[in-house]
Amino acid sequence: MPDIQIDEIIEKYRSTVYSVALTHTRSKYDADDVFQEVFLAYWRKQPKIRDEEHRKAWLIRATLNLCKKSYNSSIWKRAVSFGEVGEEQFIFESSRENDVFLAVQAMSPKLRTVIHLYYFEEMSVKEIAKLLHRREGTVRMQLTRGRDKLRDLILR
Repeated sequence: MPDIQIDEIIEKYRSTVYSVALTHTRSKYDADDVFQEVFLAYWRKQPKIRDEEHRKAWLIRATLNLCKKSYNSSIWKRAVSFGEVGEEQFIFESSRENDVFLAVQAMSPKLRTVIHLYYFEEMSVKEIAKLLHRREGTVRMQLTRGRDKLRDLILR
C-alpha cells in the first residue's frame, strides 16, 4: 500500500475520528484532545496498513481505546466535567437532529458505539464485530436494543 502523508490521513478521517470521540466523551473539549492524541499516535507508531479499511479500523479502535483510557484515568475521576458545570450545547440544523444526538448520548457506551458505527460510519455488522472483538449476534442484539432505546427516548 503506498504511503500517504499524515495531513492527507487527517483530512480523510477527521470527521470519523472526531465523531467517534465526541460520541464517547460527550464533550467537545475532550473529543478535541482525543482527536489530537489519535493522529499523534498514528504518526508516532506508523502502523503497517494493508488497505484503507484497515486504516479506518485502526483509527476507530485507537479512538475508542483513548476514550476509554482517558475516562479511566485518575484525573477524570477527580475532575468535574464541563457538562456538569454548564450544559454543552451542540447546535444542529434541525431540532430532529438535536433530539437524535441527545438520545444517542443518553445511551450506554456499548449501545452508543454500535449505533454510531452502524449509522454514522456505515460499517456492516461484520465489520463492527471484528473491530470491537464481539460476535456478530452480539452486535445485532446491541443494534436492536439501541434502536428500541432511541425510539423510546425520542418519542417520549
